[in-house]
Amino acid sequence: MTPEEFRAALASHGIEVTNAQMAQFEKYYQLLVATNEHVNLTAITDHDEVYLKHFYDSALGALADQSLQTQSLTLCDIGAGAGFPSLPLKILFPQLKVTIVDSLQKRINFLQTLCDELGLTNVELVHDRAETFGSAQSSYREQFDRVTARAVARLVVLSELCLPAVKVGGQMIAYKASAGEDELKVATGAINKLGGQLDHLTTLSLPTEPVEPRNLYVINKVSATPKKYPRRPGVPNKKPLVNVK
Repeated sequence: MTPEEFRAALASHGIEVTNAQMAQFEKYYQLLVATNEHVNLTAITDHDEVYLKHFYDSALGALADQSLQTQSLTLCDIGAGAGFPSLPLKILFPQLKVTIVDSLQKRINFLQTLCDELGLTNVELVHDRAETFGSAQSSYREQFDRVTARAVARLVVLSELCLPAVKVGGQMIAYKASAGEDELKVATGAINKLGGQLDHLTTLSLPTEPVEPRNLYVINKVSATPKKYPRRPGVPNKKPLVNVK
């Protein structure tokens, strides 16, 4: 996907990208590739692949939840890595107030440089594990309108990492590929236990041959998460909340 194709694909969904925003995306790409030479940020470095599989893919969240396009929401990105999906969303929709959580300081340093170079404001970067970020002792717990996660963990694990940070009445948006349906079956009990309830699934695709499906699960936070969740770092992944009611 060339930058021009990226712009046209978003325009077909009613999202107009300005010249200034296109310049930000190009600078994002240049910084990503330059930093990736000494910090492991992504396995995808080809120019057109980054536009397709990072920038465009990240933007799909705003099609699953169109309020991201217009409302001044607080958005928290758990395990953002190189800034996906939150920073492409922030570039496209500058009114969003973004908090990024990542456990590796080198990635946080990259993201700080990136935000400075792109002139992004209202972006907070937090060096922390998701389990402690959303714990009962954390000031961030249940503070965000939206919490996103992309390519982080299975949905049953992701729910325990993300839902504690979502305010009651807010939503979690999980970016998944084709495995999402099977993951949802395993995760439904955990989602409910953690105060969540599936609102809807939006299935989209990357404009490739063959088509690559993308499933975006939008989960409502309908009640407060019990204080004992999330469990201590590492436990959600080692002992996921399967077969809970």
